[in-house]
Amino acid sequence: MLPWVVRRTRLPLLSTRCVDCPSESATTGEGRFRINAQGKVLDVWLLVRCVSCDRTSKLTVHERVPVRTVDPAALDRYHANDPELVVSTLFDPAFAKRNRYTLDWSGAWRLALTPVPLDEPWPVRVEVGFDDPVPVRPDRLIARGLGLSRNDVRRRVKGDFALRRTVSTGFAFTVMPLD
Repeated sequence: MLPWVVRRTRLPLLSTRCVDCPSESATTGEGRFRINAQGKVLDVWLLVRCVSCDRTSKLTVHERVPVRTVDPAALDRYHANDPELVVSTLFDPAFAKRNRYTLDWSGAWRLALTPVPLDEPWPVRVEVGFDDPVPVRPDRLIARGLGLSRNDVRRRVKGDFALRRTVSTGFAFTVMPLD
């Protein structure tokens, strides 16, 4: 079995509208949190910047929550702008829905693959894994990895998944020999 892995090369852009310009893309840049405490309540935001006009906006992580309800370790991570916390917050579907954005993965991932050896006996089994939930169509991914057209992929690839339906979790397939 040959391993292929879809890896993130950078954080994806956010598809969200800017209030100052007609742009519909924003970036988290290096990933910064802003924390505001008033009395015994706390607000935490993830800062994003418009890719066109550079306006900074805030995505709400916590709003007007009592300080004692926030885990002290998580609060330290917010203060330190922990990159892993930025990623987990950004990829959280509930957070995305609440803040009305979607992730734009264009150009933000690559396929790390083991080439299919031509001297191996056919058929060849390939297992695809994902480091992050990158949405890709299997037919396009396999065509890129094998250097085949998508029509060839439909003829030569067998698997328990829909080739034309977007996936973001691992799957395996078998490449059949040429007839």
